[in-house]
Amino acid sequence: MRQVLEIMYRGSDHSGWQIQPNAPSIQEDLNKALSTILRQDIYVVGAGRTDAGVHAHQMFAHFDFDGEFPGHFLQGLNGLLCDNIAVLAWYRPTIEDFHTRFTAISRAYVYTITRQKHPMLNEFSWWQKYDLDVDAMNAAATAMLDYDEFGSFCKSKGGNETNFCTMHHAYWEVHPDRLTFHVGANRFLRGMVRAIVGTLVQVGRGKMSVGEFRQVIESQDRRKAGQAAPPEGLSLVEVGYPEGSLALIQQG
Repeated sequence: MRQVLEIMYRGSDHSGWQIQPNAPSIQEDLNKALSTILRQDIYVVGAGRTDAGVHAHQMFAHFDFDGEFPGHFLQGLNGLLCDNIAVLAWYRPTIEDFHTRFTAISRAYVYTITRQKHPMLNEFSWWQKYDLDVDAMNAAATAMLDYDEFGSFCKSKGGNETNFCTMHHAYWEVHPDRLTFHVGANRFLRGMVRAIVGTLVQVGRGKMSVGEFRQVIESQDRRKAGQAAPPEGLSLVEVGYPEGSLALIQQG
């Protein structure tokens, strides 16, 4: 029977979500903890793949298991996981063929830029020492809603079958000490959000106009876009599924 877990993690000490040959990953740690507590080999499948250093306030993963679950399952599971990973809730799908990646209908990310050097936030933000024109960055971000193909912001050899995405929102929010970029879509390409942020910062620094930003999107050429922003500032904050497709069993 398919089981679904809602997870939160800090990506600083892991090589990303996906299992790597010689580096720690979130997926590998979950597999080990679940296999230990359920006493059989368990393999989890995530709603997506986050890069090394990227965080998740909400990620979902599923696995198949038909045996007996121990009492206080989530408490025991969290006790086996490192401090960087927490399982927030346990669900059972209410629809057939539920898949955490392919059943998802939306995803949302937040990227944080600090406006002054802040040692306590190094693992969660990108310090920009330059003045940024946030109005221009917001104008460029809004322009993305006019498009549905984003090959210019996809890693080369990213493995995507298509570069089409339906963008739901994209905007910058101003705080006294930081800027936060909010972006949501039905799906994202590999490396897409970091490439977008890196290019929007070029707009903010006056190195690219909003019109030139549109030209970058229309070119479908990754070489035209800016460098990817560092991973530390990026967090996956929401994965959405059809209403009623998950039934809560237990909260952590």
